[in-house]
Amino acid sequence: MVNWRSRELVSVGSVRLHRRLRFSHQFSNSPIRQLNSGFTLIELLVVLALIVILSTMGMAQYRSSVVHTKETVLKEDLFRMRDAIDQYYADKNQWPSTLDALVSEGYLRKLPDDPFTKSATTWQTVPAEPDPNNPSAEPGVFDVKSGSDATALDGSKYADW
Repeated sequence: MVNWRSRELVSVGSVRLHRRLRFSHQFSNSPIRQLNSGFTLIELLVVLALIVILSTMGMAQYRSSVVHTKETVLKEDLFRMRDAIDQYYADKNQWPSTLDALVSEGYLRKLPDDPFTKSATTWQTVPAEPDPNNPSAEPGVFDVKSGSDATALDGSKYADW
């Protein structure tokens, strides 16, 4: 039977490996090794800076998409109200006296809210030209525009749409 010391003498390569394993095992339990196992302050700051940059870009994209959505809703509301005004004129051969007349006559279910002013009462109406064939008729509403004085993403005013 061969004892442990004789094995070390016989196999020099295994002795070196055994000593390396024993040394690395002792080093991994030392307090120095445990301190190096976490993140440094600089690494944490870099990660936080990247998170802040990405979230800032995301917020800017989100805000512009919200404005773009409101603009799309405004265009659709203007289209629907103008179409209802045209249908009213085609049916009755006169312009509606107010926007509420479109609702009361059934051309619209209700006046939509302006997405920028968040109110249905801020719509600006454009009066029709007096009819030369019927001078006693009331001019009525020819067109409708937004009551907002804000500027669109393309640089135009919402009130000019």
